[in-house]
Amino acid sequence: MRFLVFILLFFVGYITKAQTYNPENISGKAVKLYAKAVALIADGNLKEAIEALNKTISADDNYLDAYLSLAGVYGEMKNYNNAITAYEKAFTKDSGYTNIYKLPYSINLAGAGKFAEALQQINAFLAIPNITTKSINAANYRKRNYEFAVDYQKKHPNNDYSFEPVNLGDSVNTDRSEYYPTVSISDSLLVFTRMSNTGENFVKSNFTNNHFAMAEIVEGSINNQALKGAATVSNDGEWLIFAGDFFEKGYGSYDLYISYSTPDGWSEPENLGDKINTPYWESAPSISPDSRTLYFSSDRPGGYGGRDLYMSTRLPNGKWSYAVNLGPTINTVGNELYPYIHADNQTLYFTSDGLPGYGKTDLFITRKTSLDEWSNPENLGFPINTIEDEGSICISSNGLTAYYAADKSDSRGGLDLYKFDLREDIRPFKTLFVKGTVYDAITNKGIPCSVELVDNATKKTIMKITADEIGKYFIPLPMGKDYTFVVNRKGYLYYSNLYELSKEKSDSTYTKDIALQPVQLNATMVFKNVQFEKNAYNLLPVSTVELDKLVQLLAENPSIKLQINGHTDNTGNADDNLKLSTNRAKSVVDYLVSKNIVAIRLSYKGFGATKPIAENNTEEGKAKNRRTEFVVVGL
Repeated sequence: MRFLVFILLFFVGYITKAQTYNPENISGKAVKLYAKAVALIADGNLKEAIEALNKTISADDNYLDAYLSLAGVYGEMKNYNNAITAYEKAFTKDSGYTNIYKLPYSINLAGAGKFAEALQQINAFLAIPNITTKSINAANYRKRNYEFAVDYQKKHPNNDYSFEPVNLGDSVNTDRSEYYPTVSISDSLLVFTRMSNTGENFVKSNFTNNHFAMAEIVEGSINNQALKGAATVSNDGEWLIFAGDFFEKGYGSYDLYISYSTPDGWSEPENLGDKINTPYWESAPSISPDSRTLYFSSDRPGGYGGRDLYMSTRLPNGKWSYAVNLGPTINTVGNELYPYIHADNQTLYFTSDGLPGYGKTDLFITRKTSLDEWSNPENLGFPINTIEDEGSICISSNGLTAYYAADKSDSRGGLDLYKFDLREDIRPFKTLFVKGTVYDAITNKGIPCSVELVDNATKKTIMKITADEIGKYFIPLPMGKDYTFVVNRKGYLYYSNLYELSKEKSDSTYTKDIALQPVQLNATMVFKNVQFEKNAYNLLPVSTVELDKLVQLLAENPSIKLQINGHTDNTGNADDNLKLSTNRAKSVVDYLVSKNIVAIRLSYKGFGATKPIAENNTEEGKAKNRRTEFVVVGL
């Protein structure tokens, strides 16, 4: 009711003298009806108040206060178009008496997405003489928001985008509030929070046959504690991390806890420890698809504003690292909340009231540009963002569908969960997932190791995880770029593979078990991403990604000696092929020497087409024969 009280009381004493309207000329019947309407408003009975105000206007069509109050009630109910109509009727009757109402009128215009008109009206309001400093400050705040909105519309016209949120229906929503949705990486499980008589409960709904099944309370003791908040589920469905206020287990206010899936339901929650939690407030967790990074919000000291976004990395021993602030690119002097890391492991959505927007809290998107860097946040724009507060959002793994909580006309009660089609320019990357086991090629035992994903265009590592103690790994490969996928472990030859996804359209999950060769005499490895100019021996820039891994291998094993071998297919003259393969092998050696690898450790040889590994009668076979490799010739 704060907005409505503001409308009814804020302008008292500021009516201009250039008026023709006189409240004393209103009929007694209309005055009585208006008094009844005001009482209904004070009690929060807004629908009944609208009926009473319409009767008041029927009794006396010149009763401007009734029109203005009706506009205020419609505005409180977020029925912006009806509020606009009521204001405009009042304005036509007396522009002097109603002049000061250009501020709330502009707010409703903005609520309806008419930002250019709202900006015009706020400028007219600021031109009114003798308005108070408080009024000027309130108007300037709105003006900044309207100017942002007008500028955003110019840069992002998106005339073909239709924002049509769909209620998830009675299987998910009830007469209680539902909020904080999170969806599994397979898009088959929706977990959310529901208000109850005794507090908050975690609830789940399975998505099968193109619809959500009847939601059920999450099993186990996890719901015994009433004071809980947002939750996040690991991609394998084995972890539930959430915010809770457990008096005897916490470090202060809300902390982050983890619960594990068991045959009997979710286990007793465990505090994630003092590397993540503090005596201050921690909440809104989001776990990355590889379960290696946890994002959350906290108001601990040392940040950039009220509540900032932080991250903690899971170490090879299963412990969590000390949480670090995501930095000033994302965090502001205001509040940043509700991070949601998408399945692509590069796109982060969150809310902020400190970044430029439409007013109050808006939703933003930022993308990872390297391990430690994020792009400048972008506002998701109207009508996803409005002049009101926006809450948490989660996105399906294919990047097409967004889920969020809202209080709309078809709500079953309070906040309901809705879905909508995400605008194309603010979608995450379509993602292919690769999972498997890294193992020793000799013993077949799984081995923990480093798994990196390098953007070939920028040469930057955008993801780096560690396969677990038995060698299992899971890594997303976002579409639209070309990557080098590298697996590293000291004492082994690295594994490298090229994923050219800049033109791929399909997405899926692939299993790729990787055998690492121990560093030993005669161990051989074919380069997967060392490329040359056509019919020449000049290295292409993309080659440096893999060659730098070879530099790392040689630096970690200073006694190793390598021979670089060059091979071609059988196309063309044999002598030319021999010369080309030799020069290509030499180009690799020259690069390694330029990286401070001692030349005496390196040799090279060209074989032309004399050692094929496939038939030369197909293009596929020829491609395999055109290769460069290294062989361990000394230890």
